Parts: sequence; structure tokens; C-alpha cells
Amino acid sequence: MDNEIQELLMVEPPRGMYSSRLDDKGRAKMPVTFQQFFAALREKKLFVTSLDRRVAQIYPMAVWRQNERFFDNYRDDPRLARNVAFNAADLGAEAEMDAQGRILFSPELRRELGIENAPVRLFAYRGRIEVLSEKLYEDRKREASATAPEDVAKLEAAGLV
Repeated sequence: MDNEIQELLMVEPPRGMYSSRLDDKGRAKMPVTFQQFFAALREKKLFVTSLDRRVAQIYPMAVWRQNERFFDNYRDDPRLARNVAFNAADLGAEAEMDAQGRILFSPELRRELGIENAPVRLFAYRGRIEVLSEKLYEDRKREASATAPEDVAKLEAAGLV
């Protein structure tokens, strides 16, 4: 693991699911815990994109650089890496959190994900912030709830405390 990522991981990401909203200019107001997380990062530049054209991600630039290296070096299925990298480039843009704690999403990303001037849900996952539309949030909530008791039992048997 390179020094940029090690330094990034010293900053604890927020925990939990948070509500936000994209305003009419395409900016999402970050909850205070997310503002504190982004403010604590050494590098303030972010990459806002979607890999699957369904869920938006906000990447600290150090994490995004790690993904770029991954795409460059992935040899199992180069077409797969090329397609995901294309989606990220097509919908992505660099951004920084402004003084009011807002992050701008590109017009292409907002339109593709149907989140223009709309509520969204935010949560930290694997070094990035996931941004879900309300519809996708509800779909995932239903899916996670459907097998929750069995899922918890299986993970507890594997060592979850």
C-alpha cells in the first residue's frame, strides 16, 4: 500500500447512512461528519463519478489514483477494466468541497442517475462515499431487509461480534 493511501486511512470515515439533497445547481450539501472527514484529508481534491451508472461515488483523490493504477494493471479481463474506466471518465469530474460544505456533481452524472434537484442517501464504503438515489436506496433497503436474520446469523458464525 502506498503512502498516500496509508495517510488517507488514518482519517476515519463517517459511519451510518445520511440524507442530503442535490440543489438546483447540482451541489450536494454534506452532513457535518462528512465535512469533517473531507476537511481532514491532506489533499482536498475529490473525484465524483459512477462506475456502474447507477450509484455515484465521491472519491478522495488518493483513492481514485489507486483505482487508476488498478485499471492500468488489471490483466484478467482488460475489456472489463476499460469499460468501468470509461464509465468513470464519462460521468466523472474533479471537485472540491466548498466553504458551505457542498460538492458539485457533473450535469452528465446527475442526469444519468436521476438525481437532479433530488434527495440522496450517503454512506462511506471502502474508502469512498456512496451516493444513492432515493429509489435505489429503497431497493437496497428492501433487499437487505429480506434476509437480515439469516445474514446476521451466518456472519456471527463466521466471527462477527
